[in-house]
Amino acid sequence: MTQQTAIAATAHPLSPLTVEEVHQTRSVVDAEGLLNEATRFSYVSLREPHKEAVLAWNAGQKLPREVSLVLTDLSTLKLYDLIVDLDQRSIVQRREINAVAEGSAPSFDEDLEGADPIVKADQRWVEAVRKRGITDLDKVVIIGLSAGVFGYEDEVGKRIVRALAFYQAYPTDSIWAHPIGGVVAHVDLTNQKVLRVVETDTDHVPQESGDYLDPEVRGEYRTTMKPISITQPEGVSFTLQEGVLNWENWSVRLGFNGREGLTLHQLSFNDGGRLRPILYRGSIGEMVVNYGDPSPTNAWQNYFDVGEYQFGRLANALELGCDCKGEITYVDAVVVDDFGMPKTLNNAICIHEEDYGVLWKHTDAFSGTSEVRRQRRLVISFFVTVGNYDYGFYWYLYLDGKIELESKATGIVFTNAYPGGDYPYATEVAPGLGAPVHQHLFCARLDMTVDGTVNTVDEIDVARVPMGEDNPWGNVFTRNITRLETEQQAVRDAEGSVGRVWRIGSAESTNRLGQPVSYILHPEDSPTLLAAEDSPIRRRAAFAGHHLWVTQYERDELWPAGRMVNLSSGQDGLPAYAAGDRSVDGADLVLWHVFGLTHFPRTEDWPIMPVDYAGFRMTPDGFFERNPTLDVPPEQTSEHCSSSADSDSCSC
Repeated sequence: MTQQTAIAATAHPLSPLTVEEVHQTRSVVDAEGLLNEATRFSYVSLREPHKEAVLAWNAGQKLPREVSLVLTDLSTLKLYDLIVDLDQRSIVQRREINAVAEGSAPSFDEDLEGADPIVKADQRWVEAVRKRGITDLDKVVIIGLSAGVFGYEDEVGKRIVRALAFYQAYPTDSIWAHPIGGVVAHVDLTNQKVLRVVETDTDHVPQESGDYLDPEVRGEYRTTMKPISITQPEGVSFTLQEGVLNWENWSVRLGFNGREGLTLHQLSFNDGGRLRPILYRGSIGEMVVNYGDPSPTNAWQNYFDVGEYQFGRLANALELGCDCKGEITYVDAVVVDDFGMPKTLNNAICIHEEDYGVLWKHTDAFSGTSEVRRQRRLVISFFVTVGNYDYGFYWYLYLDGKIELESKATGIVFTNAYPGGDYPYATEVAPGLGAPVHQHLFCARLDMTVDGTVNTVDEIDVARVPMGEDNPWGNVFTRNITRLETEQQAVRDAEGSVGRVWRIGSAESTNRLGQPVSYILHPEDSPTLLAAEDSPIRRRAAFAGHHLWVTQYERDELWPAGRMVNLSSGQDGLPAYAAGDRSVDGADLVLWHVFGLTHFPRTEDWPIMPVDYAGFRMTPDGFFERNPTLDVPPEQTSEHCSSSADSDSCSC
């Protein structure tokens, strides 16, 4: 069964923007004389009130309802950073953005296809593709992709894309199977012209079909899989009312915007009747996909899917039994298009419960008891498609207080014509078809409130103890605990060889043993950004060079790569936030955690890639007085277990 709802419009100050509020925002911009046919809207979202004001808020109290947005006038290339007060129906902050110094607006829908007529009118490009055997330009698909910044003087102050071409023989043909190898066009969208056409010696177009729905490619569907049915005859164990999701002891407010997609707010745990805060706000603040192929057709490829493409606007309409299985509640979300109009994304968020195996178990020969309890988790997820790749983001809440975020990467690997030989920077996934090596690096922004807003962070490494008087048998090991005191000191990397974790503790609250209550962040020890220290991409994606950053909370410090990402030189974001080296020892803290995948494509990733996983988890450490799941009851079931003759059911 499935239910569909929307994130309710309430008086709560963190409620997402409604359709009506989006229309109001556009009306205010129009009334201020900033709206014309060339105007485009970006990053339109609620400007959340200060944390302290929200935490002190009571029902019925009114806080300013503000909208943050960026306007671009494509006719003049002027950009404005605006804050609209919906109550006053006016623009309360207005700043003209210096696009050369700060960066330009993100990719617009029209950019993706806008390069097509420009490129096909350029005789240099036409000649280049003719050399590769392509004469029917109607079967060529041009994709204009975010360009990055690489020191081309003729690109400064313009809207630039780099255009790659693919051959599509028929409407459902996979374009990614037929890249037109060895040619890329640098396109000036502002002046509607090609600045340069760059060619390499690679001059073929791979021919093998990549249409994974074609029976000739996939074969016949297998018939051996029996159905798996997931049912909850008595319904779900969670409620969703006015945007607040409650499940077991968990409470969380849902949010959604066009830049980040799903956001979690005021995540708390009901501990014996006391609602204890843990996470004030959680989201994916940015992600970067950087390609490691030095070829001129690929070396420039790096995409910031949050800042350049606003992946929240690209959320899928999820389908029962496919994207989510079981007793599902779907939630619609409202985003804003390039023209400032509201767009409702149906089934953008999926909520459901999952059995997750054994929670705890013990057979005790001395007491004669044998007990087992089942683990269960609540899943809050959404999926986005950004060009060739698809990404799912799954927040998991567990009965025992554990929090987890899992990112799932699938879709189609980016392709180019394989140059031949034992080329080390790409994998030949089909005859003549190459998939360059690359990374997917995500940055989770975790605004912490572990039992309040005064928190600390400790870095904890396991450590051997040398043999000696205190360790005669050499069996001893311990932990080294280092308090992170300032923002600069708190720029850290994971280290699997010492089991490094980071403990976020309260500076004010202790448990019954006198220990600070805390949560531990368990990172995956995976590579951070592998680009050279002085590379253009490293400057723009500096956040991805380390697994952890810790900063003091500041209302508008939200973006790991900065507010303006497209065509930026990399002066904003986490390095700028941490430059002041503020104290993070007993302060209102935000953790920024970088994790992800380093992908050397396999032949098994073609023609569509099985899901690959990355993520992290957070576990309570001294947060509870004891195991918080002692009250989880035994399972009562008559299915798939034996029972005594005088009982109709059995328990486990």
